[in-house]
Amino acid sequence: MFQFSSIKLISIVVLNVSFLNNFCGAILNFYQGEQNHRLAEDRSYEVKWFTQKIDHFSYVNNETFQQRYIISDKYWNAISSPIFFYAGNEGDIFTFANNTGFMWDNARSFQALIIFMEHRYYGQSLPFGNDSFTDIDRFGYLTVEQALADYADFITWLKITEPKARNSPVVVIGGSYGGMLAAWFRMKYPHLAIGALAASAPILQLPQIYDCEGFNRIVTEDFTGYSPNCSKSIRNSWAAIRNMAKVEHGMTKLSKIFRLCEELKSDEIDLLIDWLIGIWGNLAMIDYPNKADFLAPLPAYPIKILCQFLENPDEKEERLLESISKAAAIYTNYTGQIQCNNLTDNNDRLGSLSWSFQACTEMILPTCSDGKNDMFEKSSWNYSDYSVDCYNQFKVRTDGLKILTLFGGENIQAASNIIFSNGLRDPWSAGGVLKSISKTLIAITIPGACHHEDLRSEGPNDSKALRSARKKEKMIIYGWLKDYYGNHPASEIEFSKDDKYFFD
Repeated sequence: MFQFSSIKLISIVVLNVSFLNNFCGAILNFYQGEQNHRLAEDRSYEVKWFTQKIDHFSYVNNETFQQRYIISDKYWNAISSPIFFYAGNEGDIFTFANNTGFMWDNARSFQALIIFMEHRYYGQSLPFGNDSFTDIDRFGYLTVEQALADYADFITWLKITEPKARNSPVVVIGGSYGGMLAAWFRMKYPHLAIGALAASAPILQLPQIYDCEGFNRIVTEDFTGYSPNCSKSIRNSWAAIRNMAKVEHGMTKLSKIFRLCEELKSDEIDLLIDWLIGIWGNLAMIDYPNKADFLAPLPAYPIKILCQFLENPDEKEERLLESISKAAAIYTNYTGQIQCNNLTDNNDRLGSLSWSFQACTEMILPTCSDGKNDMFEKSSWNYSDYSVDCYNQFKVRTDGLKILTLFGGENIQAASNIIFSNGLRDPWSAGGVLKSISKTLIAITIPGACHHEDLRSEGPNDSKALRSARKKEKMIIYGWLKDYYGNHPASEIEFSKDDKYFFD
């Protein structure tokens, strides 16, 4: 695998600190980590491989590749019992299997088969093996349409080859980009899935229909909610960093303050700033009320803890930056095992490169900041400049209308049976569906919750609102299944309204 920084790579692609540069590097580093190639000991599962088409839309290209999936049939006992299918997103499938406890926790009550399928070009599901990234022509098969067709072909194959599954209803589940895929799968293949749970899916965060400042405003609100001085300290830090960079030996000082593995060069100040922006954005996404190990090992309420270091926004600049460094270490080194911070380190370039390509072609999710209503420097987002940078990197043209054309953007009234769940402290909720569109396109908003927190296993500190949201999601899925089995009476499975599980 290639070894260089996602932040450095992506900053070439994206102008003015966009979505990719700020947030995806750390996410993809974690998603691709070797430490995630196993599940909790109490989860029974198998890892299998499916022979998948490289190109679903050609009659002359018959090439195939091996696509990885995780399957658990521990509670799948009755004929036609439901299938919970996770639409894998931008990373190693084990990461999503480890952080989607909702499926594991509910498999028993629903007697469900669990499947987590890895997205093409991520993890170990590489269409051309280690050569998947050596030729830009081979990247052309990395599209949303191809990924959805992968899932459709697999589900079709499963229903043909497994007698018990022939009439099994499929519920597609996903979070973040995976949530977008889950929603779009239900729209495009309604005959293969009776419904979808799309958690933290920013399907409206698209050019022409989205206010690009929304993400960073919510990040700022998350920090301000603990302490106005906390967000003010971060806002003041940008000028402090740039001022220190201008003085003699300033880059050396900055390197020591932030415990960098290599001293900053004179042209790398934006690299440091982007690194910090990514940390604050990621923390806003995963400020969970329980100890977690998603993007990084973190305590409960990590923002609350780090804000304790940021109570004096007007202190001298060097002292302020020392406080910023201590606060950032809650994210980068909570375990105390990291000796230094490498701003250009990426343990797996493949995932970062794949997402960079997707973000340059069709998955265009604008972010910007005005520097007034948020705690960041002013940063604009310009489609033309973005497209030029993408062409310089990949020699491909950005298509900002493709996703709108394929799936409708805001105009999805013709679809049905999709749950759009959003934690209102999740920055991605700014691009999510926050109001129900119809009786079957249901929005569930969760005050105080973060990024697809409802898909996580229940924790002791979960809020009443979060527990209520999970219960509502389960009841909606129960309703879909009840309707399905009412029209397919041959099934052996039975659900009872008296089941204590559904009404606790």
